[in-house]
Amino acid sequence: MKQKNQMKRLARRIWVMVACAVMVMAVFVLQLINFQLVNGEYYLQQAENTQVYNFEVSAARGDIVDRYGRSIATNRTGYKVELSKGMMTGDLNETLKELVEILQRNGESWNDTLPLTTTQPFAYTVDQTADSTDNPTLARQQRRLETLKERFGKQTYATADELLESMAEEYDLQDYSPEWQRILAGIRYQMELEGFGERNNFTLADDVSMQTVSIIKERSLTLTGAEIVETSTRVYPDGTILPHVMGTVGPIYAEDWADTETRKELENKGYEMNDLIGHGGLEEALEDALRGTDGIKQVEYGKDGTIHRSWMQTEPQPGNTAVLTVNMDFQKMVDEALEERVLTLQQGAPGQGRECTGGAAAVIDVKTGGILALSNYPSYDLNLYNSNFDQYNSDPGKPLYNRALLGEYTPGSTFKPVVGLKGILDGLMTPTSTVNCVRTYNLISGMNPPSCLHSHGSINVYRALQESCNWYFFDVGRRLGIDNFGEFAKRLGLGVKTGLEVTEAEGHITSTQDEDYTYGYVLMAAIGQQNTQVTPVQLATYCATLANHGVRYKTHLVAGLRDSTTGELVESYDAEVVDVIEDNVGAFDAIEQGMVQMAQNNSVALRDYPITVAAKTGTPERGFTNEYGDPLYNGALIVYAPVEDPEIAIGIILENSGSGASAAYLARDILDAYFFEQTGTLAPDAAGVLLN
Repeated sequence: MKQKNQMKRLARRIWVMVACAVMVMAVFVLQLINFQLVNGEYYLQQAENTQVYNFEVSAARGDIVDRYGRSIATNRTGYKVELSKGMMTGDLNETLKELVEILQRNGESWNDTLPLTTTQPFAYTVDQTADSTDNPTLARQQRRLETLKERFGKQTYATADELLESMAEEYDLQDYSPEWQRILAGIRYQMELEGFGERNNFTLADDVSMQTVSIIKERSLTLTGAEIVETSTRVYPDGTILPHVMGTVGPIYAEDWADTETRKELENKGYEMNDLIGHGGLEEALEDALRGTDGIKQVEYGKDGTIHRSWMQTEPQPGNTAVLTVNMDFQKMVDEALEERVLTLQQGAPGQGRECTGGAAAVIDVKTGGILALSNYPSYDLNLYNSNFDQYNSDPGKPLYNRALLGEYTPGSTFKPVVGLKGILDGLMTPTSTVNCVRTYNLISGMNPPSCLHSHGSINVYRALQESCNWYFFDVGRRLGIDNFGEFAKRLGLGVKTGLEVTEAEGHITSTQDEDYTYGYVLMAAIGQQNTQVTPVQLATYCATLANHGVRYKTHLVAGLRDSTTGELVESYDAEVVDVIEDNVGAFDAIEQGMVQMAQNNSVALRDYPITVAAKTGTPERGFTNEYGDPLYNGALIVYAPVEDPEIAIGIILENSGSGASAAYLARDILDAYFFEQTGTLAPDAAGVLLN
């Protein structure tokens, strides 16, 4: 009986469940009837009248900051002017002219890389004959001009006016003034380079003011096809900080996109034709780390253009923050000291600095190889690079020229420690061994004998460095052999690339492989003359190797990468040893002592310095004279301090400054900034991302 009742209860439960299932199914059926039969036409119309579009959401580019986390390069939201071909109804040239007039009134620039000056008489802004071997930016500009001439059927020797005439004919600009022909031709050619078309908008101007935005929006009925688009703009809070090594950010170069191999490489990394990318300097070198990953936003539009809803399908991931080894405040102090020294020299006498055209200084952390400061004079403001390019480019002082990394200079007597050091290491002499300087060196027959500045008599390496005795180093260099001490100079950091993340010149050390080599070259090469050419950053690297008694570090600007969101260290660039020179005979100690004696006894600027410094000046010949017939000399210097426990090494070149002594005054200012003015003032509160 009990089992029978249980079966009845189970049956009732099953029927209840079946009834519920039937009811649920009935609801679904009724809803389907409602969707497909009762209101089917309405929902079909809704589906046909809406569409979902995918939009890329650009990832924020990673900042570049100094060792204390203060921004050197960052981003801010701005607006750009885009042209949409599908929306245009008026005459293209007239639309462009009206837009440019608006930009001109508001002091803004536009997208135009045409290598022609913007005012008459028109001329090319690129020197087609200049050597671009170690200058990729110049090489790209030369290729761009060559491609431009080919595009309009012009020979290499065609003038700027002849080229512009062909462009005006191509773009139907004959009725415009020459100035407007130049402006409109530049924009039209840029549009062509960037593939302007139905599916590809053209950015006419970036980072425009709200005044420009409002005017263009007010004229939307006549300026059809001109759109205002919100964008992220790369900015440099202080554009005078490291402008020569920062680089810029802009659209992919058209010639790069046109190159099949380069385009494939870019596409594999996810780039599209008009994407922004780093150009030159650190912006290019660190592109992969700074770029980030774009997100995808989906937007549902109705047929009337209204947005029904939107959602983020994939969140954008910002690029990493790059932390540099420099301290912005110290960098500015070095910049100011260099500028002040050049301007002071220009007030001097003819042949004694009045002709000084500029210079460079590189300061390196001896213990890591990290760049502490890298200065060029004249210099420029990176924020004004695009708008003031013609002015900068035509300036006879060459403010765009990166003297510190690309300038190749004869080192003069700063090279003498190389020869002295190698002579002791090879056992040719001891630190106390002497030679007899009789001024004229006539131990090589068949050549006009070179001379020392004085007859020093019996002299050892200590006093030879102190007095900068040419005779001593002629003799040691001859006995060593030119290739022997030349290859050794490379191990110390001269005539080779230092390892920097950005473009730098390689320089050259005189050798038997030089086309014009003769045996007598060994004498002049031993005192840093002849064909030897080095950069200021190589001088600083070499100086740091002397300070480290033979340990050469890779020179670098980047200390590490941090996650832009969390601040977590992603990658750290530790000190990297490139070479170690063994010394079991006290050779580095001897050279150091000679350089200390030079600073204390033969340098007015450094002799009473409160910290022990080791220095060597150089006054390399240039082979030029001024208007009065006076020979012109550069000023060169290497210095490191404190000698007891070296921290910084400095390499300086001052063009046409008259002597190496002129560079010693600049070195003293840099030492003051590092050891004294820095204390208590150049260690600001961290801005969020620290080197350590």
